[in-house]
Amino acid sequence: MGLLFIAIILIMALFAINLSDKSGIPSLLLFLTLGIICKLLGISFDNYELAEGVSTFALVVIMFYGGFGTNWKMGKPVVREAVVLASLGVVSTALLTGAFVHFFFKLPLIESMLLGSIVGSTDYASVSNILASKNLNLKYNSASLLELESGSNDPTAYTMTMLFLSLEAGSDVSVPLLILKQFILGALIGFAFAYIVSKIVLKINMQKDGLAIVFMASVALLTYSFTNVIGGNGFLAAYIFGIFIGNKPFVGKKDIVFFFDGFTELMSIGLFFTLGLLANPENILLTLPIAFIIMIFMTFVARPLSVVALMLPFKLKRNQLTVISWAGLRGAAAIAFAIMAVNSTSNLTIDIYHIVFGICFLSCLAQGSFMAYVSKKTDMIDPNDTVLKTFNFYVDKSDISFMQTLVTEGSSLIGKKVKDLDMALGFIVAKIERDGNTIVPKGNTEFKEGDVVIVAGEEYFDYQGEEIVEFSATGLHPWIGKRIVDLNLKHNKLILTINRKGKFIRASGDTVISDGDRILLMTDDHINFDK
Repeated sequence: MGLLFIAIILIMALFAINLSDKSGIPSLLLFLTLGIICKLLGISFDNYELAEGVSTFALVVIMFYGGFGTNWKMGKPVVREAVVLASLGVVSTALLTGAFVHFFFKLPLIESMLLGSIVGSTDYASVSNILASKNLNLKYNSASLLELESGSNDPTAYTMTMLFLSLEAGSDVSVPLLILKQFILGALIGFAFAYIVSKIVLKINMQKDGLAIVFMASVALLTYSFTNVIGGNGFLAAYIFGIFIGNKPFVGKKDIVFFFDGFTELMSIGLFFTLGLLANPENILLTLPIAFIIMIFMTFVARPLSVVALMLPFKLKRNQLTVISWAGLRGAAAIAFAIMAVNSTSNLTIDIYHIVFGICFLSCLAQGSFMAYVSKKTDMIDPNDTVLKTFNFYVDKSDISFMQTLVTEGSSLIGKKVKDLDMALGFIVAKIERDGNTIVPKGNTEFKEGDVVIVAGEEYFDYQGEEIVEFSATGLHPWIGKRIVDLNLKHNKLILTINRKGKFIRASGDTVISDGDRILLMTDDHINFDK
């Protein structure tokens, strides 16, 4: 019976995802609603401890893959703004919200600050979903800024939540020491694990049998767990680990992308549905007025004040500030942190879970539904581009591969037009990099000396792994000092290219093998080369 229930929920969730993609309504909202509906149908669930375990595991996966899918090249121009919003922005929003709750509702100060901290971060899944489904490519790199901010600000909210939970419990805690320990250990361990793993994936071939997927998932969980055990911020470590590894090329990366695309979606479904199922409809209605007032304050006061004040040094445009302020959707992480708060203390005077639930639900409903409208009204839509579709996107998620070649002095390409090239083999000229600018090639575009030409074609992968081998010519290797033409290679062997000190050089008959060269050799008894 239990498996039947899970199967039905997953099928319903797939329809919800399709609806979310078409309508732009955050999937969080739909899955929370699905959980509430099941509760109304008589399905009982009130196990906060189990819910915390599910939410923690799901958040680790979501944060790791959020980092893994972050294109650092796109985010780099706005990384300063994103880091400020993800750290000081969360602190400012949390403190302003906490102060408002304390003075307006007359609640205890520590409890008010705890509530503000829990809802201090924005939701990556909701922001990313809206930008992609509505094709909201925002001007001034704002889409990258929002995704980088929302993907990295949960660790700050988590640290503040743990801080005020400790104060609520009466623990003797040093605030500066706790904050420094959380962030320094989280960052150091995240980078350390990422550095070690980046070396391992280059040395060991884990392409077969999905080993790369198992390895990467295990290390992501290890990074989070180990950091937490020694008192650091595990969510921050997992996110940094994801960013570092996700921007490195390695064998098996495409398998990881395809697996985690589906697995992260499954984790989101499980997380959002569990949070909805845990909520009591009666308690939601009772706390909804409080949640509504807090959500209004955060949307129109706390978030805008924090954004405008902190972005002053960066001189952002007024319409950009408006959209960034409006995009502060609250989501799953906040509700998950609320569960941690419920499990950590019984001294709370308010129903913090259902208040946070209401804030996040209303935030996604209001801000998410009007995100496209606000972006268009403020003239923030860039009509000449689309969101999230980059060269790296297609390399990671499709069978398209890109190669580059430099038009050198004396090249036969100089002066030749794109339309004059013989593309019978199915390649296309994707773009041309010239003097620091990107040129979209047309038929009459001429090649010039110094051009970097990017060529695209369908990727080939050798599943048997027996046709291409790579080895180093070092020490007393008999090929060192010889020309390729003098090697007398057998009919079924061909040197494709040579990696010399990090640069690939074309292997011609007159190429001389040097000490330290890494040689890429095609060899197979079943290969027949044309004479």
